[in-house]
This record gives sequence, C-alpha cells and structure tokens, in this order.
Amino acid sequence: MPPKKVEEPERKPLIGRVGTNLKIGIVGIPNVGKSTFFNVLTKSQAAAENFPFCTIDPNESRVPVPDARFDYLCEYYKPVSKVPAFLNVVDIAGLVKGAAEGQGLGNAFLSHINACDAIYHLCRAFEDDDVTHIEGEVNPVRDLEIICEELRLKDIEMLNGYLEKLEKLVVRGNDKKLKPEYDTLLKVKTILVEEKQQVRFADWSVNEIDVLNKYLFLTSKPVIYLVNLSEKDYIRKKNKWLIKIKEWVDKNDPGATLIPFSGVFENKVIDMDDAERAKYFEESKVTSALEKIIVQGYKALQLQYFFTAGHDEVKAWSIQKGTKAPQAAGRIHTDFEKGFIMAEVMKFEDFKNEGSEAAVKAAGKYRQQGRHYVVDDGDIILFKFNAGAGLKDAKKK
Repeated sequence: MPPKKVEEPERKPLIGRVGTNLKIGIVGIPNVGKSTFFNVLTKSQAAAENFPFCTIDPNESRVPVPDARFDYLCEYYKPVSKVPAFLNVVDIAGLVKGAAEGQGLGNAFLSHINACDAIYHLCRAFEDDDVTHIEGEVNPVRDLEIICEELRLKDIEMLNGYLEKLEKLVVRGNDKKLKPEYDTLLKVKTILVEEKQQVRFADWSVNEIDVLNKYLFLTSKPVIYLVNLSEKDYIRKKNKWLIKIKEWVDKNDPGATLIPFSGVFENKVIDMDDAERAKYFEESKVTSALEKIIVQGYKALQLQYFFTAGHDEVKAWSIQKGTKAPQAAGRIHTDFEKGFIMAEVMKFEDFKNEGSEAAVKAAGKYRQQGRHYVVDDGDIILFKFNAGAGLKDAKKK
C-alpha cells in the first residue's frame, strides 16, 4: 500500500491587521523618555540620506531597517537607487493611571494605540531630579503594571459594548450566523475579566483569529519592552531594576523581547561622526542598542522582506510572514500578481558565498518556484509574469 499522505499542519493566520504599512507605537507613562527615544529614531533617518524617507507627521516617523544583506547588495551592484525596508514608528503621549476611564487625555491616547499594530513598552529605570516622575518615585515594575492594566481595562470597556450589540442579535434574535462571533467574544471576556490576562496569550483557532482581527483588541498586539537607563548604568551594564523587570516580563509576558538602552547615550552618539562614534564605542566598551530595537520592532509586526537587485535599483520589499510568491510579486505591481508565471529565487547566502548570479546558477542553487512557494526572508527574486503579450521580466518596478 502506498504510504498515507501526511497532512500539512493547519497554518494559522496572524493576529492583527493584514498589510505591510503597519505601525509600532511607543507607549509608557509620562516622563520615561519616550520623546527622547522617538527623536533619536527620527534622527537616525539622517543615516539614510540617499534613501527616500519622510516624517509622516509630527509624531510619526519612517525609520530605515538596518540590514547587512542590503548593504552588501548595494556595495555589489552600486545601484542608482537604494531603498531599504522601513519601520513606521508612532510616538504616543504618556498614559496615566485611570486612562481607560478617560483620565488625562486617556481616550485619545488609547485610540492612538488602537491604530498601531505592535507596541514598544518603554519604562524608566533612571533617577534624575530634573525629570519628575508622575507617580512620585521611580519604580518601573509598577509603571509596567499600570500600562498593562489600563490596556486590559480599555479592552473590557470596548468588549462590553460589542457584546451588548451582539447579544440582542444572537440571544434575543436567534441569529445563528453571528453565534460563532458572539462565542469568541465570550471567550475574550473570560480571558480579560476572569483570568485577568492579555488576549494574545490565549490559544485561538483559525476562526477565532478571524474574529479577533475584526476587533483588534489592544492586548492582542505584540509587545517589546524597552528599559531606559542612565548613560552610566548602560555603559556599566548594571541597574538595580533590571532583574526585577526581567522577572516581571517572564511572569507576565513569557518569551517577550526585553532590551535595555539609554536615551541619553543614544542621543549623544547619533550626533557624532563615524570616527568619533567608533572611538566612543571602543572607549566605553558598548555599542548602540538602536539597531536591535528597530530590527526587533520590525519582526514584532510579523514583517520580513525580499530583495530585487540590479544596477538600477536595490530594494527591500516588505511582506508579511507566510506570503506566497504571487502575492509578493503583487507588492511590486498588481499586474505581476495577476499574470504570475514563476519566481526565480536566489538565497542571499548562496549569492554571497558563490560571488555572482552566474556562479549561483552554475552551482545549481538558482531555483524556479511556482505559485505555492512561500517567500523566505532575504530571498533575492526575479519574477516572471505574463503581461498578455509574451513573457516579461519583472526585475524593476
């Protein structure tokens, strides 16, 4: 008997918006260094002066995603145009205790978080008499709890409104179509109210995720924790709060990324020239945490990119994880997706190791992939598509 066909495991959709123009918001209580951090990120655009970038509005910025692979391709092809991937970052004004009930400008801030797809949760672990702390004294663990609780409470408030509307239709009106949606929201209520947990920690089925993606709860968004240290503590890699913060994150958000940095340090080195910066890094025996923060933020949005590369242009095209070749081609032009024939794919490592496209082909590592191919991060791709009159190469936009 022929062996039984092994069924592929069900690929669950991602929780969150579908698309590539996703945003990560900087969240924290007032006076923890959010604006300093945002300003450093905005200044980091200067390093991309040859790239097309823009500040979208005063509190939103597009930051180039650093990548040695992109740099290598630019060095190899010396293209006329260089376009890296970008991370959209939003600076959200400080949240205070009681924001869920509208304290401070709570409702406006929470709506700004709602418009984001992931969160940089920034807490303060530095002492500074010139920068007052809204809660009176520095205690980052308490601050983390305040923000998490406000987001949970706001989710409960929104959820109750949704349930009230659905209850009329499902329970009283016996609407069978809406019952699965209603049941999913009841499960959300159990998570948020009874278990006092965040939505993203529960195990959700494919159909339930579809419902979550309709409502986009605040606590369903992935979080990266940033600890703002004094320059002195960052350089000596010591701070009395770090172990306590790590314990809190491990308990309350297992597996989440935690990155210590110093806004003062980053602000100082971003204004230095390359030689001065390199010397300072060597003397202080630390480097900037900015690159790691940007890369991790981009990954938190479940984004990756493939490259198109040639002497005219080297470009990183953002796609969501799990994107198949035709949809990736559609990022360049909708016609490429409609008339998709194949993707000719080189792995970046093969290209670097072999030394040229011709050498990759000669080594048998140049692959022709069909419409079911799931694009890997860092693939170098040449798409072929049918434009209605013969075959054309989709190498450039």
